[in-house]
Amino acid sequence: MISNPEYEKLDGLMEWLKSVPFEVLRHGRLYNAEELYRGYEPSDDENKDRASFANCYDSRVYQHFMSHGKIAKEVYESVARTFHDHAIHTSLMAFLANHDPRRCVGIMGGHAILRTDPMFASIALLSKRLTEDGFFMVSGGGPGAMEATHLGAWMAGRTNEETEEVVRMLASKAESFKDRAWVSSAFEVMRRYPQDKYVSLGIPTWLYGHEPSTPFATHIAKYFVNSVREDTILTVAFGGIIYTPGSAGTLQEIFQNAVQNHYLSFGFASPMIFLGKHFWTEDVPVYPMIQQMMGTGRYKNLLLTLTDDSAEIEQVLKDFQKTIPYD
Repeated sequence: MISNPEYEKLDGLMEWLKSVPFEVLRHGRLYNAEELYRGYEPSDDENKDRASFANCYDSRVYQHFMSHGKIAKEVYESVARTFHDHAIHTSLMAFLANHDPRRCVGIMGGHAILRTDPMFASIALLSKRLTEDGFFMVSGGGPGAMEATHLGAWMAGRTNEETEEVVRMLASKAESFKDRAWVSSAFEVMRRYPQDKYVSLGIPTWLYGHEPSTPFATHIAKYFVNSVREDTILTVAFGGIIYTPGSAGTLQEIFQNAVQNHYLSFGFASPMIFLGKHFWTEDVPVYPMIQQMMGTGRYKNLLLTLTDDSAEIEQVLKDFQKTIPYD
């Protein structure tokens, strides 16, 4: 039997769930750019532009998230975030029921890669070709290498010259996600080059909400809890993961993915491809260390590739599709 004080607690919870600025139960729907940035009206007037951006859905949720603590201070808030992230998870499962995760390829890399960096264009062109080959791309859904991943998927079906032109245009408007026009320039590209044929999946988090989510991802699973988000990115990329130059977050993803593959957590190991020989052997010498651990048996089952050649990456991923178990 529920006592009156307990009823009052339930009433309080229901009122809290109604008051938060995010939709607690999403009923099978992932986000998209239009929803996340609803309310943002780009303006040449910097003050108006910043005020409008601060009032969009994504910004208001992030402000609420920060004001109530990255680790929620109130039980009601913790429940609201848990309900939301569970709804995102079930929405993601519905998405994957229609998009075979064995064709899902992840690209991981630094959020700080500028649009002017040659690596940005290289990632975009690689992602474009893989999307055209029937893969669908997943990333952490933010700026840098992540944005390049979804830009490439968005430009699938168009020419390399058009894609390179778009990269130059984006770089001229805002080379970094810290620049005011970073989001608005992406929407400008999407209006100029509309498409509804190809999909890509971004999985960002409000824990890093100071980094805006890339509008180029057609489907966005945005979580509050970053640990769930990180594991989800690595889990759904059954088709393999490409590691481009990055720092702490990328390194975390490498070793977390290595554990999944070592233990064959999902029945098989997927390719781990390192793009950038000098970076992964000299600047951040992770690759030789993993090779050594493979040689001593501390890692098993890892399918490793180190290359500077995007054509080799494509071939490795295509060859893997011939061996992947299909029930």
